[in-house]
This record gives sequence, C-alpha cells and structure tokens, in this order.
Amino acid sequence: MTMLSFREAQTVEDLADLLYDVLPGSGNSRTAFPLAAAQAGVGDLWVPGSKRPAIVQLLTATLEQRRSSFAELIVAIVRQAMTYRRGKGNPLTRAEIDRLNSLLPGVEFRIPELLDPGFLSSFRRGNAEEAAPQSTAALSAAKAQELAALLIEITKLNPQARGLRFEGFLNELFAGFGLAPRGAFRLVGEQIDGSFRLNGQTYLVEAKWHGPQIGFADLMTFSGKVSGKASWSRGLFVSSSGFTADGLEAFSRGRQTNLICADGLDLYEVLSRQASLIQVLEAKERRAAETNLAFVAVRDLNLGGN
Repeated sequence: MTMLSFREAQTVEDLADLLYDVLPGSGNSRTAFPLAAAQAGVGDLWVPGSKRPAIVQLLTATLEQRRSSFAELIVAIVRQAMTYRRGKGNPLTRAEIDRLNSLLPGVEFRIPELLDPGFLSSFRRGNAEEAAPQSTAALSAAKAQELAALLIEITKLNPQARGLRFEGFLNELFAGFGLAPRGAFRLVGEQIDGSFRLNGQTYLVEAKWHGPQIGFADLMTFSGKVSGKASWSRGLFVSSSGFTADGLEAFSRGRQTNLICADGLDLYEVLSRQASLIQVLEAKERRAAETNLAFVAVRDLNLGGN
C-alpha cells in the first residue's frame, strides 16, 4: 500500500468538499455514495457514519489500496450525481465538473470521460456561473503560499507526474482569478492542454514542464493550433523552463503574434509578489500588441505603471 503524499491528501480534502453535496451518504436505493462505490468495486471501502469523513476515507483508501479503480469510482459518482441532482431540481453544473477536472491532476488522474467535449457541452451554464466575476485582486496570502509550495513540489516529481500536476496547478491558479478554466481536451490529431476566458476572450493553453527551453518550432506549432480555431481565439504558452531568445526573435518576425508566453519565474513572481494574474496577462497582451513580442517577463512589465 502506498501512502498519499501531503499534496494528494490535501487534494482529497478538496475533492470531499466538492463532492459532499452531489450524493447522499445513505438512505437512497438508487443513488448514494455507497452504491457508487459498489459499482466501482470498492464498496467495502465505504465506512458508514459522518458523511464527509466517509467520503475522505473512501477516496483515500481507493487511491492507496485500489488505485486502478479510482477513475471508475469518480465516474460512478458523477453518473449517479447527475440523476440525483436532477431529481432534486438542482442539476449538476458545468462549474462543478470543471472544478472536478481541475482537482484530479492533484492525485495524478485525468479522466477522459469527464473531459469529453460532448459531455461538457451538455451542461448549461447557469446564471450563477455566468455572473462569477473575474478578480483583479491578488490571491490571499495563504492561497498564494499554497500554490507557490505546489510549484516547488512539482520539481521533485517524475516527468509524467510533473505534467499532470503542472496542468492542475495552472487550473487552480486560473480558477483563483475567476478565469473559468477548462482542463485538457483532445481534438482530431491534436491535444490542447486547456483554455480560459479573459475579458470575454478565449485563450487556449499549452503547458510544458521539461528541461529544454521552448524554441521557434514549438512556438510555431502552437500558433498553428490557435490559428486553426475561431478567429477570436488566442494562445497562452506556459513553459516552466522558459523560451530561447533566438526562438522568440524569429517568432516575432514576419507574422502577427497570436500568443503570449509565461515562464516558471513569471508564475513564481505572481505568487511571491501576490500580483494579480489578470493584470499580468493584460500587460502581456498590451506589450504584445505594441511590440509583437510574445514573451515579456513579469519583472519587465512595470505593473501598476502601464
């Protein structure tokens, strides 16, 4: 049995908070947490009693003892929740599914069924979701510290786990500023790591966590993905290791950029300085419009004095 890391345990706590209201703990013959657990083959891991501790126990025990059944458990919970909540006149929302997808990389999972565009588009965004404001305020000190610690922790993981955790980190960061992030989705022949909305504009996201800096070829590939979508789409390329000077210079010549870029130091400075991610992205947008440069470091943006 493999014990959960501190970060995984925290993610389980966040998942329990999210899932608490989606199903009853007992007393329903068709839809309940113990029935979803039984469907996934982990019914014996449900411990009756107080609901939230029972959810934490179920998720923790499944991850530690029968990890291969975890995705099946989450899918069973979501399917039953759709039936249960609809019957209560309070259907499951797209925001809840998006939040679930943003949390799952924290336990090194991404579940294709929950990321399927057809499934996601079946949810109508309610008024409460549409009204969720983007916040130009900084994150709380506690949240900024938590995300900064996660960013450092990611460096200690194996390469495959790093990619999943990095995507989860970005989703949490975007969600903290009301940017309505969506997790990774797959189109025919290509993978997009996610998307978010900034001031009514849709940004597609490419996130890379690996050793070499990003060069001209990778920038052109992602720019081509963005160009192949709707004309109002833009791109944010996030590379933990940064970008080559030659690649950025070549990319800025002879074409209008449809990308802005951020590196690992940018992300750390947003958190350590408790800067507003909204203001950072807007400043990068403006500098790209003025200079056609896809990447300008946060420290060079003169935030607050544009």
